[in-house]
Amino acid sequence: MNICSRIILQEQLDKLQLPYTLTGLGEIEIKEAVTPEKYNELETNLNKYAIEIIGDPKNVFAQKIKDAIVEMIYLESLPTITTSAYLANKLNKSYNYIAGIFSEVTFTSISNFIILQKIERAKQEIIDGKETITEIAWKLNFSSAAHLSTEFKRITGLTPTAFQRIIKKRKETEFTPQQ
Repeated sequence: MNICSRIILQEQLDKLQLPYTLTGLGEIEIKEAVTPEKYNELETNLNKYAIEIIGDPKNVFAQKIKDAIVEMIYLESLPTITTSAYLANKLNKSYNYIAGIFSEVTFTSISNFIILQKIERAKQEIIDGKETITEIAWKLNFSSAAHLSTEFKRITGLTPTAFQRIIKKRKETEFTPQQ
């Protein structure tokens, strides 16, 4: 949870006079029963800031899985251990259990979610413009630039090179003085 989200959450809980403890990344424990009215008010107030209350333990765990995957994808270099080992170590559960909960809650596989996150990271890397497509592919543990290109096109409808050209064109038009 970023600092802004934490402050918003604390303000809203304090406003409703709900005693709580911050227990972890994006998690709180409310220390007393919450009336339906207060719960609805809290949910409405948090929704204004695009903060969602996740109550079902399976949904909470699925969010922890997503957070762990996103954290892994945005490490400076991806871990050399397998994703399954990384997640099992990070979440202290067997990978089969993790994968089962994830697919039950999200209706997709962990591997598909990882590809989506890698493509999002690849887009950011392309926008930054500091590395070649090949360097980005290796950085994100794709087997080759061609593999990255295939997945990128499957997800976005564009090749990384076409995406790169679009970004370059946008940057040129942003910095070109209007006459």
